[in-house]
Amino acid sequence: MPESATRFLAHHIERLRKIPKRKRIVFPEGEDPRVESAADRLAREGLIEPILLTSELESSEYAPLYLERRRSKGVTAKEAEHVARKPLYHAALMVAAGDADGGVGGAVNTTAETVRAALQCIGPAEGISTVSGVFFMCVEDRRFGHDGVLAFADCALAIDPSPVEVAEIAICTAQSTRAVIGAEPKIALLSFSTKGSAKHPSADKMIEALRILRERAPEIDADGELQGDAALVASIAVRKAPGSAVAGQANTLIFPDLASGNIAYKLVERLGGAAAFGPFLQGLARPFNDLSRGCSVDDIYGAAIITALQSEVQQVAAF
Repeated sequence: MPESATRFLAHHIERLRKIPKRKRIVFPEGEDPRVESAADRLAREGLIEPILLTSELESSEYAPLYLERRRSKGVTAKEAEHVARKPLYHAALMVAAGDADGGVGGAVNTTAETVRAALQCIGPAEGISTVSGVFFMCVEDRRFGHDGVLAFADCALAIDPSPVEVAEIAICTAQSTRAVIGAEPKIALLSFSTKGSAKHPSADKMIEALRILRERAPEIDADGELQGDAALVASIAVRKAPGSAVAGQANTLIFPDLASGNIAYKLVERLGGAAAFGPFLQGLARPFNDLSRGCSVDDIYGAAIITALQSEVQQVAAF
């Protein structure tokens, strides 16, 4: 594991240990050996209280909750009982009901299945209609981002978001930056253009997204459209975006589409030697996160820690 990743994880373990009550994190794929191993380690270290679900459950205690949420879509009571016994949906319903503080799935189920369960059972947070995925990228050069950590979004879900959706992704990612990185967000809306240096509908989308973002969340430091170098390198920012409060010091990067975001995080990870934590779902009413089916025990361990911290920040913000 790169030094940046070790540093990132150690910091968050320390944060988690300071929370008086251990968070209950539910794992719908509890029969997977990787999940069992990660859960055992998390419990042994006193970091969370894991809840492991196994094959289809006999209990349908959450069926009424699922029926309530899906009745308008034509779901019947019998169908609700069947769905609520599926471990993935049962786990998401536990989180929705407050019987678990968060959930981590996707070691066996696909991203589409995991996100579908989260959306149907938990749903988006108030005022948000766009659920997205954020990666926390840990780079060795600590001059970038916040002590070498940056948030990248959306790299997982929204294929071609509209300006409104880009603005919502930025708002949710700002919350993720505060919750996980522990820094005030400085958001760069990225493009191949900086401040009108090129004209194209893709660049116009980010300009409009910035207008919407500033209208809906004026307290967030954000700027765009910015090229990647203008967002990250101070000497270039001075030339390309003079006077910007974000350029040259961004810690939160918002991409114009899924292709650019997904390609960027993989290049930074593979060519730049960065550690990538994620994707973590954002924009949900309660935390429920997805894993890759190729995930390791360490991946599951780290995802559970971040999920627990997301839960704590959401609960604190509610008061």
